Amino acid sequence: MKAAIPYENGQIFQHFGHTAQFKLYELQGGKVVSSQVVDTNGSGHGALAGFLQAQGVEALVCGGIGGGAKTALAQAGIQLYPGVTGDADQAAEDLAAGLLVYDPLAQCTHHAHEEGHTCGDHGCGGGEDHACGGCRH
Repeated sequence: MKAAIPYENGQIFQHFGHTAQFKLYELQGGKVVSSQVVDTNGSGHGALAGFLQAQGVEALVCGGIGGGAKTALAQAGIQLYPGVTGDADQAAEDLAAGLLVYDPLAQCTHHAHEEGHTCGDHGCGGGEDHACGGCRH
């Protein structure tokens, strides 16, 4: 299986939509057999699912992720393991061994509201001045 993790300085980068690099892992027999870091070349929220699909990724381990990205990943056939923090290599080893602890209801506290973006745009139901801190996807 090929897995991807948003990557920055050895850690799991916590904002999926702003990921500059992914570390890709080949997992076989309960172990990581190879890995490489790839640059997203500035792909944003919507394009990242397609980028990962083109890389042959079957699973994504990540921190914070919004509802739109979750939907795009599901449509691309990529299994999602959100809400993970810490060392990327350890997370990949845990995934390979079937020991990864993740939160399928990862909160959308991973971003500040950007221009043209509200929580309501990605399904948490908050209005324009909703802080998005407690909503769950």
